[in-house]
Amino acid sequence: MTISYEELVARIGQPTAVRAVASANVQNRVNFLNPCHRVIGTNGELTCYGGGLWRKRLLLERECIGSN
Repeated sequence: MTISYEELVARIGQPTAVRAVASANVQNRVNFLNPCHRVIGTNGELTCYGGGLWRKRLLLERECIGSN
């Protein structure tokens, strides 16, 4: 399952916190417990990932989630 940053901040009740959530996501050191690679842009595009977009795409593909 993927989720957009916009949807994520709406779920936590902080609709103006997109940058804060993105920043926290980038600093995630336990990405297998909290899979930050599953957060995508509102338009479905892959967005920033500390390990590189190529790795984010690979992880999504291996999980059979798919990506653009």
